[in-house]
Amino acid sequence: MLNVAVRAARAAGAIINRAALDIESVRIKQKQVNDFVTEVDAAAEKAIIDILLEAYPNHGIWAEESGRELGNKFSDHIWIIDPLDGTTNFIHGFPVYCVSIALQIKGKVDHAVVFDPTRNDLFYATRGRGAYLNDRRIRVSKRDSLGQCLISTGFPFRPGDHFPTYLAMMSDIMTRTAGLRRPGAAALDLAYVAAGFTDGFFETGLMPWDMAAGSLLVTEAGGLIGNFTGEADYLEQKECLAANPKVYGQMVSLLGKYSKFASAGEKAAVRQAGTLKGSGSAAAEAAEDAPL
Repeated sequence: MLNVAVRAARAAGAIINRAALDIESVRIKQKQVNDFVTEVDAAAEKAIIDILLEAYPNHGIWAEESGRELGNKFSDHIWIIDPLDGTTNFIHGFPVYCVSIALQIKGKVDHAVVFDPTRNDLFYATRGRGAYLNDRRIRVSKRDSLGQCLISTGFPFRPGDHFPTYLAMMSDIMTRTAGLRRPGAAALDLAYVAAGFTDGFFETGLMPWDMAAGSLLVTEAGGLIGNFTGEADYLEQKECLAANPKVYGQMVSLLGKYSKFASAGEKAAVRQAGTLKGSGSAAAEAAEDAPL
């Protein structure tokens, strides 16, 4: 199954690379504010699904563009697919995007592939067998001091995102780490945590196809992943926090209070902190305006 997923990811990557040679000719549609889809997304997704269903016609499909329309909706085996994670980067020629494919069996992700076609980097994992980059075993970083860590994130851009809250979270992280990065492709962000290129990652508003493959890479590389309060049941909660085990708890202590699952007391503390800092600060605006 992993080999089939790799073949599907490489087929999609070939389509993406061909299109990248002449991005100006790619047709683009806007799904919502700052959220784009191209004909390349559709073509790559079709190539992936055709390969998967040819090999496993009784499996289910859960894909970003076509949803659950194809495959067996009642199967215990569900392929979770993002054919082009980082579409906005792609249409600008910014070379940070990837193909993400995961196989969920009875509710657990058992196989994962994240393929970066610009660098020909293939990340893959099977539950219980470790995570790999181009046939080399990868592990999360060993840093234990947050002040030495490089953290990645994604900026809010969707309708309903609360930007002041994100500014407050970013402020908490930026002032306590060696740096904050926003590459623009969540699946690749998670793969980079697994490989130890970054020490942690957090973002809100993500969908299952953004996280499924990357989540297995992180755990098989020895990392932890969950929502902002540290709970492992996060795939459909639109909150994601991943890091090496030594840093994970430190990030939960910083970001947990911003979680929609935070306790009433923690939410009250955020409001109080914002009041004490003054109405001019980002943290205060977040505390005053956030739907806590």
